[in-house]
Amino acid sequence: MMGAPVALLQVRGLTAQFNRGDAASQVVKGISFDIGAGESVGFVGESGCGKSVTARALMRLAPEGSSLAWGGTVLFKGQDLLQVKERVMQDIRGLRIAMVFQDPMSSLNPVLTVGAQIEDIVRRHTGASVSQARRRSVELLDLVGIRDAARRADDYPHQFSGGMRQRVLIAIAVSCQPDLLIADEPTTALDVTVQAQILRLLMRLRRELGMALMLITHDFGVIAGMVDRVHVMLDGSIVETGTVDALFANPQQAYTQALLAAVPRLDAAGRLV
Repeated sequence: MMGAPVALLQVRGLTAQFNRGDAASQVVKGISFDIGAGESVGFVGESGCGKSVTARALMRLAPEGSSLAWGGTVLFKGQDLLQVKERVMQDIRGLRIAMVFQDPMSSLNPVLTVGAQIEDIVRRHTGASVSQARRRSVELLDLVGIRDAARRADDYPHQFSGGMRQRVLIAIAVSCQPDLLIADEPTTALDVTVQAQILRLLMRLRRELGMALMLITHDFGVIAGMVDRVHVMLDGSIVETGTVDALFANPQQAYTQALLAAVPRLDAAGRLV
């Protein structure tokens, strides 16, 4: 029998608080969890429960227009990310931990080609030459399923559909083969067919690149078959943890039961129930 994955990320007592002027609001309330090397872990809960803020706290990224204060311990390969200097975090972001943000329509720079945006990350973290970064950008676009990648690298974000922009964001995120990929609602605003394509892409890249995956969603239907373990969040706290099979079969918390009840299901005749 195989043992548990070696801990890549160990989070203990993580808190996060928004500060806007004189007002303060605690959004994450002392949560603890681990993510093993190569493991896939889901975070599920309704909008506003603290999932995305948890991810931002791990990366030490505050939303525009606000400050985010954090506490607790976030050990990544034994190094506490909440204690290191910002210049060290700048090297970790994108290189060792990467994030796919939830809005593909606004997460790319509209005045730069998609190839240039990938090349910037590659050169920043690997020291590649201009020509090497260009070759890498084309390879990455091809890896995520963008056809005619060499030509499309010179196109701008507005020339791509929502699903293709999401593929570009994933290409940027995996450009330096990070140890941990955080995917924050990666299928938001995409139709169900494209959603399935993006989820399959994430699964394939996780296997091929050996990454750990932290998948954030409000929908249990999205994580089915995608993750090893699930943490259910409510009001800034983790209220239930288990494997996908265990939580689907026997959820213990009323909130988890309500989330599962919201997942559309088919009866034996193929009708939605």
